[in-house]
Amino acid sequence: MRKEDCYFLGKITRRHGLAGNVILKLDTDQPELYNKLESIFVEINGLLVPFFIEKSSWSKLDALNLAFKNSSEAMVDQVLGKSVYLPLASLPKLSGKQFYYHEIIGFEIFDQNDNNCGVIRSVNDQTAQVYFITNLDGKEVVIPMIKDWILAVDREERTIKMELPEGLIDVFLVPSKKDE
Repeated sequence: MRKEDCYFLGKITRRHGLAGNVILKLDTDQPELYNKLESIFVEINGLLVPFFIEKSSWSKLDALNLAFKNSSEAMVDQVLGKSVYLPLASLPKLSGKQFYYHEIIGFEIFDQNDNNCGVIRSVNDQTAQVYFITNLDGKEVVIPMIKDWILAVDREERTIKMELPEGLIDVFLVPSKKDE
């Protein structure tokens, strides 16, 4: 399995008990989708290694207590602190204005007046406000990802239409008097 064919699910944070169980901290808005995992891929030395799950239970709202099949102390030591992935093919298809962040990389954003606002290079979800980072005319433009601003997502055309406040894009493109 290649990393580019997968998505990040979370991290194995610590041991749980003495029976070789581990805690998987999920990085998702919908942890309930993962209550019946059969296997996971753990990144070890740059490779994705499959681990098969014997049983799982919830430790917290966003953390699973996992018991691996044929678990050993050495196996548990290997996975502690490691990133966990699942195949992209396992994600349910989204429609309408819903999307996965990895899915929209390369999409063009247009405002309500059909002005091009750039091509999405990445999505920053590490802050309180999630935002798109686009490239427009060689400049980086930051657009807040506010659900009410998203008017349409066209997967075939690879575009997102948004209702943006007047002047938002100009903040990044028009030089200020101080810069002149």
